[in-house]
Amino acid sequence: MKRWREAECKRVHDPFYAGDGRKVAVNPVEIDGKCIRVLGPIIVGGGPSGLAVAACLKKKGIPCVVLERANCVASLWQLKAYDRLRLHLPKKFCQLPLMPFPSWFPTYPTKQQFVAYLEAYAREFGIRPRFDEAVVAAEYDAVVGFWRVKTAVVNQGREEGGREYMCRWLVVATGENAEAVVPGFDGAGDFKRPILHTSLYKSGDAFRGKRVLVVGCGNSGMEVCLDLCHHGAHPTIVVRDSVHILPREMLGRSTFGLSMWLLRWLPVRAVDRLLLLAARLLLGDTAKLGLPRPQLGPLELKLRSGKTPVLDVGTLEKIKSGAIKVVRPAIKKLMEHGAEFTDGRSEGFDAVVLATGYKSNVPYWLKEQEFFSEKDGLPRRAFPHGWKGERGLYAIGFTKRGLMGASLDATRIAEDIERCWKAEVKTTMAFACPPTRQAQE
Repeated sequence: MKRWREAECKRVHDPFYAGDGRKVAVNPVEIDGKCIRVLGPIIVGGGPSGLAVAACLKKKGIPCVVLERANCVASLWQLKAYDRLRLHLPKKFCQLPLMPFPSWFPTYPTKQQFVAYLEAYAREFGIRPRFDEAVVAAEYDAVVGFWRVKTAVVNQGREEGGREYMCRWLVVATGENAEAVVPGFDGAGDFKRPILHTSLYKSGDAFRGKRVLVVGCGNSGMEVCLDLCHHGAHPTIVVRDSVHILPREMLGRSTFGLSMWLLRWLPVRAVDRLLLLAARLLLGDTAKLGLPRPQLGPLELKLRSGKTPVLDVGTLEKIKSGAIKVVRPAIKKLMEHGAEFTDGRSEGFDAVVLATGYKSNVPYWLKEQEFFSEKDGLPRRAFPHGWKGERGLYAIGFTKRGLMGASLDATRIAEDIERCWKAEVKTTMAFACPPTRQAQE
């Protein structure tokens, strides 16, 4: 009987409008000492995706709570990105809903400019995430019809204490890049020099004059090599797979923008052929540099696997000049002062930088197996159908289409929640559960 009364209380919320038609404030309501009933959605993650959906909800008058494990918005950009990073695509393809970039920003904003834009975005829409709260578990409670979200307070890197929230809608906005992928290497314990992931790399200044082995040939690996060159280091990049390298701009336009324009009129494979022809004319045969191309074209490969082509910002010239060395064999093992490759060669290095990317952390805390894959932590359904699950579960930032894909999903999610919100308000106007005390957002 007690559980039934709890269920009935949790199913209703304070009315969106007072009886005389006045619009009333709607904030999270604390049920007891630890369990907080949230009237609107809980958004897990305070990065660009989480901010985008929060802004769209705020614009519609729907309250939400944003939980962020770090002490700032966009922690991946603020705390884990190297200093020389810029947006790889023009700003018009990277702006969040409802607020464009300032007109005076360059075409490719710097890391610092993008962070400033995100902080201004949060202020503009009154988004105040609950910082230093890491979600450790989230599970749907079918009895009460709500999601139960448990958090831990992050104190100097340690998780302690925490709260429990209940909400009707749960938006997973932790994205594809929540945790660093750190591969293991035989002999790693024997290597006496630094081994660090790009999430810990800031600048090549710390490696001036040193031989640095960079593992991974995506955009990050290529840019880290270029940064190392600019700071007087001697980088070697390990290329384990084939890779598409395209110029960042063609014919005075961004390669991405040109591709999007061509796709209006031509099929993907035809556009790929044009891109590869232009890349051959502008960059030469990359296979001769130890950088063979995949069998599939860059756009088709992106659509099938999510693998992004490298947009060259000067790294190829350094490879051609010999300032950056390319090694094709994979690493067999690390040794005390260097590495041995699978072709038997050995070479000395003073540091290893792992440009091996990131992965989703959703399987570690979300107790749900239908919408998200346990294998990779991504929605099972591909774009554009991977934004909505069952029982009020949503996903944003998992499209493998960057900020533009996240913006599209933010709009869809807010519109869908708005429909549910209005329907619930109409049916619960007369059955408000008396709140105990307000928990400030």
